[in-house]
Amino acid sequence: MLTPDWSGGYSRRDARMSFISEVLRVDLVLFTGLLVLIACGMAVLYSAGGGENSLLVKQTVRLGVGMVIMLVMAQIPAEDLRLWSPWFYVLGVVLLLFVMFGGDTGKGAQRWLGVGGVRFQPSEMMKLVVPMTVAWFFADKHLPPGRIAVLISLLITMIPAGLVVVQPDLGTALLIMSAGVFAIFFAGISWRLIASGLFTAVACTPLLWHFMHDYQKQRVLTMLDPHSDPLGSGYHIIQSEIAIGSGGVYGKGWLNGTQSQLEFIPEQDTDFIFAVFGEEFGFLGVALLLMIYTFIVFRGLVIAIRAQDAYSRLLAGSLSLSFFVYFFVNIGMVSGLLPVVGVPLPLISRGGTSMVTLMAAFGMLMSISTHRRLLRH
Repeated sequence: MLTPDWSGGYSRRDARMSFISEVLRVDLVLFTGLLVLIACGMAVLYSAGGGENSLLVKQTVRLGVGMVIMLVMAQIPAEDLRLWSPWFYVLGVVLLLFVMFGGDTGKGAQRWLGVGGVRFQPSEMMKLVVPMTVAWFFADKHLPPGRIAVLISLLITMIPAGLVVVQPDLGTALLIMSAGVFAIFFAGISWRLIASGLFTAVACTPLLWHFMHDYQKQRVLTMLDPHSDPLGSGYHIIQSEIAIGSGGVYGKGWLNGTQSQLEFIPEQDTDFIFAVFGEEFGFLGVALLLMIYTFIVFRGLVIAIRAQDAYSRLLAGSLSLSFFVYFFVNIGMVSGLLPVVGVPLPLISRGGTSMVTLMAAFGMLMSISTHRRLLRH
């Protein structure tokens, strides 16, 4: 609602804010957090790329595409997303089957489909489609769900995750699994079922180890002792730990990181860009970055709490916690606390497909937030 100014009219500032929130369907609080995070990302990406403008130009184009997709998704009411969810799921599974039997191969993995000269990863869309479908499954059911409903929802989650594992892409499969599990969690399952699931997961760890590829096993062993192969598999972790540690409390300053500027850090503009950030901005900069990430996650959870129906609540909650998993896994990986799984730092690392996926997710959150206000009015 517009507030009158001292002259008896309406302030231009409030008019602009009303246009953004009610016409563009943008949640201003969430959008502000995203803009701050993106600004931090552009600054550190410029440094990680050695001060080359070409990298920033490409990232700007990706961000532009992502923003357009976010605005498009924000216009779609949650009810429409609910109706489309099972069809998106079927399409995603079919595309994953196409990848399995005829996908493009790169860096030893068969993860891509090529259409008209453009390559894309169907697994990326499943990060959104799986929580959408699980939320759709629970939307018209009595909550908290019973055991049969939980088992069916787990099956919905595990089918695409299993197809991604065989590509092989364990990191993306774990992200898909976590998104589905978060939707199940927000449905209100009992703590007894949660404890049983955790116990089963721990018990199946030896079986999972048996089916892991040799390079995946090596990543786990490297996490436990990176100095066992300092010039081979442990090189990434050792160099990133040196960079983060050398940043100290205040950091070495923007563009002054020695590990990054001398290119000791591999993949420093993608998966290991957090090491560049830690070296240049230090502990205080890292703390600020984590606060920004936490702010975005918290806003997403607030949107979930205020949602007007079960589908919107489950979807918003799972998307918010999935975003938390993205940056938690990347920071843990770069810090040597988790195995290297190839997960980029969200909205900071260079990349196109992951950027589009994240912005589409934030568009859904904004749709849930702004359409809720419209219905209430």
